[in-house]
Amino acid sequence: MMKFAMPTGFNSNTRSPARHSWMSRLFRLAIKTILWFFVLSAAWVFIYRYINPPVTLLMIGNSFEGRSITKEWVPLDDMLPDLPASAIAAEDSKFCFHHGFDLAAIHKAMQANERGKTLRGGSTISQQTAKNVFLWPQRSWLRKGFESWFTVLIEHLWSKHRIMEVYLNIAEWGPGIYGAEAASDYYFGVGVDALSRTQAARLVSILPSPLKWSPVRLSRRVARKSRNVRRAIRTVRNEMSGCLR
Repeated sequence: MMKFAMPTGFNSNTRSPARHSWMSRLFRLAIKTILWFFVLSAAWVFIYRYINPPVTLLMIGNSFEGRSITKEWVPLDDMLPDLPASAIAAEDSKFCFHHGFDLAAIHKAMQANERGKTLRGGSTISQQTAKNVFLWPQRSWLRKGFESWFTVLIEHLWSKHRIMEVYLNIAEWGPGIYGAEAASDYYFGVGVDALSRTQAARLVSILPSPLKWSPVRLSRRVARKSRNVRRAIRTVRNEMSGCLR
């Protein structure tokens, strides 16, 4: 009977367990990383429930590009009520009723994208806040995934009042201009509590393209949008009376 010798250095009884042990360690590391991400991100969001975000990645990026940063935090209760109403009318009409995602708007955006039309993507104010505060501005599927997670967190850990307050205070309204107070002073020379209804409507109507549009030198698109927002403000204020308390 012929006998075959195993090649020198090969040991099926030792290599297979070693590989299994390596994969097991890698799997445990991945699980621990994911769990730590969940815990730390939730803690981060919870802290910002009480502490105002001092800076965002977009602000840091602008600073590296040499842009000066102008921002001043103003509590939502000190703002003209027409401003959050204008934001809801312009950006997210169902803000007070959804839990972070407007499924109808997302479906509409998907249909338009399939037809090759340009659309913003159906992002709610909650999603925009999550992106602006915790993430980077460039679009990608990875960022969209993180954005969804942080949207869920702020919807559960913050109130609608807090979401709107943070949104209006960290949104970019021009080159290096962050927050409604800085924008009001820059464009109209008044504080955010002294804006007129027309000025508030024009201000939010340049979102989400503040580097392209102006609330002072109105394009046809911004003028039309601001008129629609102004007409909707009274209705929105009635709806948000119990939402932004």
